[in-house]
Amino acid sequence: MLLLFIKERFAWIGFFGFIMVLLNVLFSLDVGLNSVSIWYVNVSLLVSFALFFVWRFIAEVGKLNDFLGNMDGHLDEAHKSSLSLSPFQELGFRKIEDVFHEKNMELNQAKVQLQEYSDELLAWVHEVKGPLTTINLMLDHVEDLSTRRKLENEWLRLHLLVDQQLHQTRLTSIEKDNYLTEIELKPIVYKEIRAMQAWCIEKGIGFEIDELTEKVMTDGKWLAFIVRQILSNAIKYSSANSEVTIFTELDPTGATLLHIKDIGIGIPSEDLPRIFQKSYTGNVGRESTQSTGMGLYLAYNVAQKIGIRINVQSNVGEGSLFTLRFPLQNEYVKLTGR
Repeated sequence: MLLLFIKERFAWIGFFGFIMVLLNVLFSLDVGLNSVSIWYVNVSLLVSFALFFVWRFIAEVGKLNDFLGNMDGHLDEAHKSSLSLSPFQELGFRKIEDVFHEKNMELNQAKVQLQEYSDELLAWVHEVKGPLTTINLMLDHVEDLSTRRKLENEWLRLHLLVDQQLHQTRLTSIEKDNYLTEIELKPIVYKEIRAMQAWCIEKGIGFEIDELTEKVMTDGKWLAFIVRQILSNAIKYSSANSEVTIFTELDPTGATLLHIKDIGIGIPSEDLPRIFQKSYTGNVGRESTQSTGMGLYLAYNVAQKIGIRINVQSNVGEGSLFTLRFPLQNEYVKLTGR
């Protein structure tokens, strides 16, 4: 702050230096001033200027700090503190105040528009789910088994996209829409597998599942969404007539780990650090029109908000292993504050 203050007042210092040089030249040229000590005058001027400089630094920086401190909180408080500013400083504050109010109005308007868009999108998703449910019921009346399987597969793809959009819209308010409690993993995993039965039958993919008797502290609805995204990713990129393995274990700290392993095309090492980024499809995703790059992004963000850590290991041609680490009791307390 001091160096910046000195830099801003460099013209003062330059002018004072010019006066000092001028006085010294006059003392050396004017014989009438020989009786006056030039050192006495120089020291007096230097001390006076130093005291003046320190006084202005304390006064101006003190007012500025008070003003900026109030401005960080409320503009009205900053407005009150501006009464102690100099007229020139107050003029600058008025300009800042006008810009602040203008940008604040634009920000509030943008927030309102975003909320309206979010509400409209949410309403649209709920409207779409109605016809989707009806179509799913109608599929049971399709007699041709081959045709029905294909229709069920396409219905599932549409259902997953709508569901993904629904949870993406809710993601911004997840803190208001989660309930962390102790739940069993088995019902959630089995429910998500049954929902993708048509897709699995089409690709000939089976499941090897551990007992999954462990109970974890999390939000059941959001956990189901995370498992859904990872399972759909595993099925999408698994080789035909292969298996997806699901099992659990405890890590050295005692935390429960849920593993989902597929035998598929795998993820290149250069893509691994970026697979959770928004809309990132990677080299593999560019070869598939079904890839949006949103599933893992949403799953990762949801997991962070409810205390779950997602890790992935993969080798090209060998498949991928996704691991969900659930929070311990003390981590759960930190997450919820209770």
